Amino acid sequence: MKIEAWIFGVTTVFLVLVSPAYWFITDAGDSGADWTGTSALVMTTLLCAMVTLYLGFHAGRMDARPEDRKDGEIAEGAGELGFFPPYSWWPLWCAATLGIIVFATAVLAWWLMIIGFVLGALAVSGWIFEYYRGEYAH
Repeated sequence: MKIEAWIFGVTTVFLVLVSPAYWFITDAGDSGADWTGTSALVMTTLLCAMVTLYLGFHAGRMDARPEDRKDGEIAEGAGELGFFPPYSWWPLWCAATLGIIVFATAVLAWWLMIIGFVLGALAVSGWIFEYYRGEYAH
């Protein structure tokens, strides 16, 4: 994970340099310039720094992966990479019920919001328990 930490570190340094330059160029210190872009760049800088620290901290505590070592062989990386779930329709239903809830909030229809929460609870429980029943049960 050292290479990932370095990539995010370089991105963090870039954003540290770009954020004040953007603030200066857009005159955000004056009456009415672009505070939104400056705020977004600062938050992006902080998020990249957080990921850099996380990856750097864990890279030192993990055994080196084959791609992290100079003497690593391609064959060392062979084998099972993990569990990748098949397609699922449940995220679509969760998003649809969230859309119903947001729409109900916008038009102030409390009865539609209740229906959205009930359908949302069904969709979330279906998504959580999809591997306990049906074709992909284990």
